[in-house]
Amino acid sequence: MITSRPLCRNHNSLVNQVVAAIIQNRPFDSHLAASTTTQPWTVESVSQVLRSIPRFFFQSPRSIGCQTGFRHRAPLKQRSLKEESNKLSKNVIVLGPAAHRDPHKVNLGLDKAMEFYYWVETHFGFAHNEITCREMACVLAKGNRLKALWEFLNEMSRKGSGGLVTTATVTCLIKVLGEEGLVNQALAAFYRMKQLRCKPDVYAYNTIIYALCRVGNFKKARFLLEQMELPGFRCPPDTYTYTIFISSYCKYSLQTGCRKAIRRRMWEANHLFRIMLFKGFVPDVVTYNALIDGCCKTYRIERALELFQDMNKRGCVPNRVTYNSFIRYYSAVNEIDKAVEMLRKMQEMNHGMPTSSSYTPIIHALCEAGRVWEARDFLVEFVDGGSIPREYTYKLVCDTLNSGGHASLLDDEMHKRIKDSIEKRYRQVMKLKPIMNRKGYFSDVEV
Repeated sequence: MITSRPLCRNHNSLVNQVVAAIIQNRPFDSHLAASTTTQPWTVESVSQVLRSIPRFFFQSPRSIGCQTGFRHRAPLKQRSLKEESNKLSKNVIVLGPAAHRDPHKVNLGLDKAMEFYYWVETHFGFAHNEITCREMACVLAKGNRLKALWEFLNEMSRKGSGGLVTTATVTCLIKVLGEEGLVNQALAAFYRMKQLRCKPDVYAYNTIIYALCRVGNFKKARFLLEQMELPGFRCPPDTYTYTIFISSYCKYSLQTGCRKAIRRRMWEANHLFRIMLFKGFVPDVVTYNALIDGCCKTYRIERALELFQDMNKRGCVPNRVTYNSFIRYYSAVNEIDKAVEMLRKMQEMNHGMPTSSSYTPIIHALCEAGRVWEARDFLVEFVDGGSIPREYTYKLVCDTLNSGGHASLLDDEMHKRIKDSIEKRYRQVMKLKPIMNRKGYFSDVEV
């Protein structure tokens, strides 16, 4: 334990030294090579350098306070790189995953990544393996340099006895291309697996099916599913394959404005769920949650309750997401008592801790119904539980109390707790810290 700490520090300093040279656009000359010979290059250190390229060169400088998760606020669409390049040449705003990117920084990051990849191999005799090859391919995919990506994969597949490109590498590449909105290119990478001497597995099929479903291309996704369902096929579908289709059909149906399309998609989701049960697959909580949420949002509460009962019969324990779907539905149709009943049932059965998504619909519905005392009680219970209400929820309760002449129901201490919590969350999201200026006042600056 004692000898591992300085070793880790040396590796971090080595990575930071090379990353600084890449950011400053300094060449990988003999001086830099001599200064980095104190510690040998490892797979982890090379991977850290390659993973830092998208973070420093591909992210938009305007993405302040954006989500860091995998979810997208808007539906993902297939991108056209040619159309985006034409818009950039005409100074037109590009929307989507490549919004507000600096093309010069992206090209610089891609060039330095390729230069570093071969520099480590030639100057230090570092032998690249599957992990470093995968990281380099992901950098090219995130930078949308597709021609260089295919050339790199073909070159790496010819190296060594079995090649550096494996099924896991191409599967990770398909996932990255799908997240970037390049679904057609992800499908091309899937079909190139045979050319790269790789055999697709169930995880590769599930990854490309999920990428196709995200852009609404259910025709090609169902073709792949039918291929997997053939008798004696090498990669039969599993529970996750059907869960992808069920959740995608439910989400895609809600994005359409046509009632006929909504009914069709929900029918497809329920049909696949029954096929899944007929083939002996055991649905998990994710499968049930996706279908219950789709039924609740399309006002099919009888079917949702039927699924909820079937969930309990099969021994699948519901979680907070399951109950939140019912709470949102009952709050939207003004059946507040049933929403409160679902909340209390979740707490009694210890099926999850209620959060903002659980309390907020109930509080809004109570305020709209004029049940001021109950709205105040739920807000206090929400804050006492350690959660932070949204600013709109807090303002709505205060306005409802003031309009009804019950402003004294919330004391000053509770007001201060809520305001301080909301301000603290603002600072965490926007990454702001208070500093004192020359006049002695505090102002916020970005970290």
